[in-house]
Amino acid sequence: MYTSHPQDTEDTPTNLSANEHFQTVVARAVSRRGFLKSGLGLSAAVFLAGPLSACSSGEDLFRKPEKTSSLLGFEAIPISTEDTMTVAAGYTATVFAPWGTPLFAGAPAWKADGSDTAAAQARQVGDNHDGIHFFPINGSSTEGLLVMNHEYATVKDGTYAWLFGANGTEPWTADKADKAMNAHGVSVIHIARSGAGKWEIKLDSRYNRRITASTEIELTGPAAGTDLLKTRADPSGRRVLGTLNNCGNGWTPWNTYLTCEENFNTYFGTTSGSDTRDAAQKRYGLMPKGTEYRWEQFVDRFDYAKEANESNRFGWIVEIDPFDPGSTPKKRTALGRIKHENAAYALTADKHIVVYMGDDQRDDYIYKFISDGVYQEGSDNATLLDAGKLYVARFNDGAAAGDFMGTGEWILLSKAANATLAADGRFASQAEVLIYTRLAADAVGATKMDRPEWVSVHPTSGEVYVTLTNNDKRTKADAANPRAANIYGQILRWREAGADAAATTFEWDLFVLAGNPVKYANRNDLRSGSANITPDNTFNSPDGLGFDRAGRLWIQTDGKYSNTGEYEGQGNNQMLCADPASKEIRRFFVGPKECEVTGITFTPDSKTMFINVQHPGEKGNSHWPDGPASLPRSATVIITKNDGGVIGT
Repeated sequence: MYTSHPQDTEDTPTNLSANEHFQTVVARAVSRRGFLKSGLGLSAAVFLAGPLSACSSGEDLFRKPEKTSSLLGFEAIPISTEDTMTVAAGYTATVFAPWGTPLFAGAPAWKADGSDTAAAQARQVGDNHDGIHFFPINGSSTEGLLVMNHEYATVKDGTYAWLFGANGTEPWTADKADKAMNAHGVSVIHIARSGAGKWEIKLDSRYNRRITASTEIELTGPAAGTDLLKTRADPSGRRVLGTLNNCGNGWTPWNTYLTCEENFNTYFGTTSGSDTRDAAQKRYGLMPKGTEYRWEQFVDRFDYAKEANESNRFGWIVEIDPFDPGSTPKKRTALGRIKHENAAYALTADKHIVVYMGDDQRDDYIYKFISDGVYQEGSDNATLLDAGKLYVARFNDGAAAGDFMGTGEWILLSKAANATLAADGRFASQAEVLIYTRLAADAVGATKMDRPEWVSVHPTSGEVYVTLTNNDKRTKADAANPRAANIYGQILRWREAGADAAATTFEWDLFVLAGNPVKYANRNDLRSGSANITPDNTFNSPDGLGFDRAGRLWIQTDGKYSNTGEYEGQGNNQMLCADPASKEIRRFFVGPKECEVTGITFTPDSKTMFINVQHPGEKGNSHWPDGPASLPRSATVIITKNDGGVIGT
């Protein structure tokens, strides 16, 4: 998620440690390899221009890839600034399950003026769709469970923008707070394609389910039951109400859904009028006084002065079994407490489960978890995420193989096995290392990153890609960053040693440096982007990311959509597709005004794609998808190929 209301804190770092920043590492790697040539425009460009192919001179730095991708079978589309969605020729995009859609038989229809009650919202699809996954039923590509996150309710200028209608926030009541809480969380939706080819919700299905900010959830793993997770309402420290700010997602090979709690900090404030936050609460970014969501005015657990430990019970990855509607979701504390963007799994050579994660805040870190247990297909893997080793990444400028840019290492966050943490009195136990993951990562010298967003693992090579969405707060240029403010972002990738996800070392490079050659036509100006960025595919702020089975890399954006100034020629937020081998990138889909394009999943036959359009009209300038004078609504978009073929071909 980018910046949807003033209290989104992703752009404001809370990391005050002296840890090295990734861009400093990049600068040293450039210097080490001897590509400092004739000024800022050439100093880092070999790497920043996509280092799969070595460049020998400055004139090669911004040459468009000569190879045409065999993976990308569609024609690229131009930008759009219209309040509609556009998709590549030969494809159809259909709106599905917008906010407020009834999820159960007998559930009330959504009221177009936003006047639904809290009880109604609990039986309807939630707001601000984000991460999404399709779980086929018996391997079917025509029937399954569509599980999606509902990240937040849009707040604009200090009040809810659409949840209660155009001007419905006042008076603020307990029922309105409950409705806002019910708009958050997760929807499990049983869907099937009719004989006419139309996808429909099966309203009478036992699988349909809403999980909200008030649903009972179990805390599991090493931190469960410890004092820092206990509250007056839950002296056991094992039962928490709700999941919230559910951003990206993941899934497991044993058919469970992972929902990721991101900006939970913006829900915790105080009605006391005083800022009494401790150091850990400040590091996690809790609001100093009141919040824009205003839940603390009616629900004491969101007032940190009244319930100091409640915020410790958020910021986790939550595992949900969509096929067991009576099951209790689990917050898996072994994976650490951060502002989780998404979760991407891999298997080690000997079948341990690996989960890669980014902490979406400027100057925060990238993590991976390796399970103690081994994944066994067809067996009960229900507790596999409750025990394992948590690592944080340190990026170095060491010599790498081929054209990769540097090396890196995974640092174990273990109170017992890491000497730095063993000697640090702030962490009395491994449970405290996990509850205060950010502070532990600070202590061991992890590398600060430019807002790590979605992570995705290539289906055959095992290379890992992550979007670093932007760093527009940088004020000082250096050899690797002639554009002092990195307003466009980049995609980083790494290759684990021995091609084994269990490795504790890796090599890294930059796959694409986003930029704007429309605004900056001089290709020696790094603000124009790397060689695979052209006036035809320019974009900013890569965010959502996902591979399909064939290895196409789908890139979704959540950035600036003014289409003027620095963002001239970039239009509305969009989804593009890249070939990792040729590095060619083509624009495939453009969303309506003021939206984010996010979330991606496919049916098993790869012939149906599901994505989400989030917060259209977040600044008041959209009526998508229902048309003139209507409230804007987040919605899923179903994309199919008109000839019935595979998406992307």
